[in-house]
Amino acid sequence: MKTSEFDYGLPQELIAQTAVEPRDHSQLLVLSRKDGTIRHRRFYELPQFLRRGDVLVFNDSRVFPARLRGSRSDGGSAKVELLLLERRPQGVWKTLAKPGKRLREGARFRVERNGLEVEGEVLGVEEDGARLVRLPEDLDLSRMGEVPLPPYIHTPPADPERYQTVYARVEGSVAAPTAGLHFTPQLLDEVRAMGVETAFVTLHVGWGTFKPVEVEQVESHRMHSEHYELGAEAVEAISRAKREGRRVVVVGTTAVRLLESRAAQRPDGLLEPGAGWTNLFITPGHRFRVVDALVTNFHLPRSTLLMLTCAFGGQGSSPSSGRSLVFRAYHDAVAQRYRFFSLGDAMLLL
Repeated sequence: MKTSEFDYGLPQELIAQTAVEPRDHSQLLVLSRKDGTIRHRRFYELPQFLRRGDVLVFNDSRVFPARLRGSRSDGGSAKVELLLLERRPQGVWKTLAKPGKRLREGARFRVERNGLEVEGEVLGVEEDGARLVRLPEDLDLSRMGEVPLPPYIHTPPADPERYQTVYARVEGSVAAPTAGLHFTPQLLDEVRAMGVETAFVTLHVGWGTFKPVEVEQVESHRMHSEHYELGAEAVEAISRAKREGRRVVVVGTTAVRLLESRAAQRPDGLLEPGAGWTNLFITPGHRFRVVDALVTNFHLPRSTLLMLTCAFGGQGSSPSSGRSLVFRAYHDAVAQRYRFFSLGDAMLLL
């Protein structure tokens, strides 16, 4: 498959810059994979498409204040911006850095915010271009860091919590699992009251979510690894539903990758609790073992998230069928003036 097959035109004004209030008043496009029908709803109508006995699976990862701003401290006053990706021992972090060309090994910088100031040093450059930097081990990110936003969002939300899900619990992501942003506590109560089970898994969204597929052949792309935790309670709820023929409805592509990664580790596809790293790249033709329905947002052109959505649209059939179905829904969403990307509207694939 060619990456260009997953490109589409999108007017700039449809890239959502602010979130809808209340959260569950965003638009919801409901796409049937069986007959291709498309229905236009609001997200608070989601319960109409759920059944008693469904298991709704959420990613409870929380975005941490991973963006630091400051300036060079070893000569000149060039501005510096860091995106913390992965904590390592003794105050060392793997980071994305701007301007990368000036932050070579040995460069020193200071980070400043809220009247606080700390010094840092670039220790080295990794093969993927990320910088290893040393910062104080007692760095207070809650005071010095900012919640990072995707580069296409130009104005930060007035309330940083608006870029967190209402059930976010385990800190570790550099980007929100955005399909869950549409849920309110009241909507969660409503689906539970109708007999829908809820289960929570954790996958920390990494910097690869910002990175487009740049190779010509889709199969040549290499995913960055992301850390996950799958607990016994979630495994029991999901496994029991699969045994009893009930649906597993997954909220977000990140949770899909976690579940399908764990299922692929056994020939019988059964889930087991555990933690680890996944770089699973789901493309059209993938045979889904766990997921029966998907709640997701509208994704960037040429992105791995769009490719996963197209894969689920085809559910293991010919690679072109899922892509055609999902792209028809995307074109309809553009025509209906849906809002796209992280703060935009949602889609339900049944």
